[in-house]
Amino acid sequence: MASNKDSKQVSTIKAGKSGSAGVKSATVAAVELIAATTLLAGCGSKDAIPADGAYQGNSGESMAAPSSSASAGGTSSAGGAGNDAKAHDTGKYRDGTYNVDNQPDSSGKDTIDVTVKVAQGDITGVTVVGHTSNDISKKHQAAFIEAIPGVVVGKPLKGLKVDKVAGASWTTQAFNDALANARTQASVQ
Repeated sequence: MASNKDSKQVSTIKAGKSGSAGVKSATVAAVELIAATTLLAGCGSKDAIPADGAYQGNSGESMAAPSSSASAGGTSSAGGAGNDAKAHDTGKYRDGTYNVDNQPDSSGKDTIDVTVKVAQGDITGVTVVGHTSNDISKKHQAAFIEAIPGVVVGKPLKGLKVDKVAGASWTTQAFNDALANARTQASVQ
């Protein structure tokens, strides 16, 4: 019988060791999860700054203001070449329609075209056309495109920045960059 008792003690000790190892493993996993969550917590905030090389959007600061031929109700389009570095957002905007084409998202794979109509400093209309590289991006862009007019129409252009819309964080960032570009285009210099 002593041997039976000894085998029970051995089983108890083995169970105790594996139970302890299981608790230790679960603790390590929990700590890793907390660390990962902490590192990623700022990713969706409006103050988050992507790591070097990860951001390929355009803040609009280097984009040119429309030429003097654009007038009230006129249309302007921004492009990458030949921009006037002196143009900037003055906070006072001409009425008109402003286009930002091929605004890249932070993935660098997808772009959007944004048309913003401005009257008396407010956004009176917005159109977004998405250009995606895959079905998942297309789904996110489609949800964003459907929701964005309800978020921005009727709001002042000055300082407007939207938070994540319809779960499309990359498209939202590209849209915010396009808004900055439109502000520069519309600014009275």
